[in-house]
Amino acid sequence: MKRLVSAIMIIGLIALSGCSGNKAPELFETAKFEELQNNREHAIQLYEEIVTKYPGSEFADKAKERLRELKRSEQK
Repeated sequence: MKRLVSAIMIIGLIALSGCSGNKAPELFETAKFEELQNNREHAIQLYEEIVTKYPGSEFADKAKERLRELKRSEQK
């Protein structure tokens, strides 16, 4: 069941990614999903991509916050 939900979410994100020029929201949702799947490394890569490619977006600020949290929890 978990894999089915994961597959549906990924398919949905892929479908949405073609709908807009700004992919920051989709990248952010994918990064959050990766966190839920305990794939921190990929989540960090996606958050860093948001900060780099979409620095002026609201998602860049959200991504920076998630990066701080993830890096803070690594240090514990």
